[in-house]
Amino acid sequence: MGFPRDVGVVDLMIGFPFRDKKATYDYLMKGMKDRETKQGFAMPAQYMFKDIPDEAGEADPIATTFGEMDRHGIDIGLFGLSETSLEAQRRHPGRVAFVIDVDPNDINGVLARVRAAKADHDLKAVSVFPSGTFPQVAIDDPLMYPLYATCVELDLVMIVNAGIAGPRLPSMVQHVERFDQVCYDFPELRIVMRHGAEPWVDLAVKLMLKWPGLHYMPSGFAPKYYPEAIVRYANTRGADKVMYAGYYPAGLTLERIFGELPALPLADDVWHRFLRDNAVRVFKLDNLT
Repeated sequence: MGFPRDVGVVDLMIGFPFRDKKATYDYLMKGMKDRETKQGFAMPAQYMFKDIPDEAGEADPIATTFGEMDRHGIDIGLFGLSETSLEAQRRHPGRVAFVIDVDPNDINGVLARVRAAKADHDLKAVSVFPSGTFPQVAIDDPLMYPLYATCVELDLVMIVNAGIAGPRLPSMVQHVERFDQVCYDFPELRIVMRHGAEPWVDLAVKLMLKWPGLHYMPSGFAPKYYPEAIVRYANTRGADKVMYAGYYPAGLTLERIFGELPALPLADDVWHRFLRDNAVRVFKLDNLT
């Protein structure tokens, strides 16, 4: 069978073309020390990518993104909650799910935002970039625990960056071993590792085998660079644990991603789970399907 063309893909990391890419990442600049990042990059991990998607210009960013989604068979996107994504939901009902990115340093304010977003907009997930918090907050830091507990209470997915950070920031707060304690303390939490988990991918696989609630998405990676250990795991005991996420428009075009996906050596019975079914189950998107 190979790569299926009629799945109705769920993209767990997608957004709208930026009006001003540099301004979008301004919140990270206070942590940067190297001159190239601060003065030369349009996005903090620019050294890792080629052919970064263009800014929106005068185009309608919603029309642009949904045109790309339609072109590549993406049915549902997980978008950051914003005025733009709310408008997208009004224009394209049944195709928009929401996540909010938070910094747990303001934990009381964060919990209030999460509760309001769940009540008002059927929030599906919360995400944290530990290396990009200031001061940095590790995966297993006590400041994260009220957030994990709230996600369990509200039945939300927790998305956390794992592995060496792309931007030039310290990365030990994202060491994969830190998930072990969190999964032990929150056995009911559904938690998804974001952005590869390299160079600790083998450990990520070991922990997913151990903990039922721990999952993985290869966001930020072009398919030809997906870690081999993750592809092997998806084809065996991890068929229900690995799920697709792109990186449009931050660093990858959907044209490149879907141009490379057909060469990914996934087993025939894994494709649907990877591209759609796992996301629908883990993020509880049934009301959108």
